[in-house]
Amino acid sequence: MTTRHPHAAAPPALRLLSLGAGVQSTTVLLLACEGAIPRFDVALFADTGWEPRAVYANLDRLQAHAERAGIPVRRVSAGNIRTDALNPNHRFVSMPLHALNPDGSRGLARRQCTSEYKITPLKKATRELLGYPHPRRVPPGIYAEQAIGISTEEIGRAKDSGVRFLRNTFPLLDLGFDRARCVEFLEERGFGSTVKSACVGCPFHGNAGWRWIRDNDPDGWAEAVEFDRAIRHGYPRAAEQGQKLRGQYFLHRSCKPLDQVDLDARPKRHRQPLAEDGDPDGCSPWSCRSGAAVDQPLAA
Repeated sequence: MTTRHPHAAAPPALRLLSLGAGVQSTTVLLLACEGAIPRFDVALFADTGWEPRAVYANLDRLQAHAERAGIPVRRVSAGNIRTDALNPNHRFVSMPLHALNPDGSRGLARRQCTSEYKITPLKKATRELLGYPHPRRVPPGIYAEQAIGISTEEIGRAKDSGVRFLRNTFPLLDLGFDRARCVEFLEERGFGSTVKSACVGCPFHGNAGWRWIRDNDPDGWAEAVEFDRAIRHGYPRAAEQGQKLRGQYFLHRSCKPLDQVDLDARPKRHRQPLAEDGDPDGCSPWSCRSGAAVDQPLAA
């Protein structure tokens, strides 16, 4: 499946992969390495600086594997999402923190992190690879084709890039691959240990995701607990600027401190599936979930 493009008749100047190093995008990269789909000129990994260690380990292995097949993997970054958020002097970027409002109601803060730390560096890298870095205008008809790892059960997440010089394609939809088929494919090729790609401190984790971090990435767990405490009353930049508190904020959807949540308690059958599993497949550029807005904006 490909999205319609005004210059679709012209071949792409580049074929790129948006590589998250999770299950679906890893599958797409391996398919290209095998020649099952057209090979990519470059696979781009947008590094938030706070991925699980297992994701970085998988990325290192993927990079070596892909480069043997003639596909370079390039890491791009707009900074470290954790250290930036805790820096009172850094420009404010909202994460979808779970909010407990003063009246007891709950909501979700605006989500800007995917745009800032994923989409923006990918677009910047694409422009550079095309030979038209910002602010140079990309001429009409010049574009890169970018593969996105979305499987069949997520077809509703397939979106256009929103810019003329970047055309999204969805190889897994074209092949009819669902997530289960992706997992099977990876296991057959020795990549069965591939984990979901999402920031360590992503508020969209369910209990299963938090348990995995707690049990498999103790350093990441300690960072998440520390971060959760630090943002309880808004980001440090808010305090630095003397902005008024508008509720409390949490990484866990229960609106409880992360280290006080019983992550081993399983939800009752058919109740609150998100509490256990979280949003499937974390965040992905051009296909993220923004959730519901909070009643009042998060203090910047």
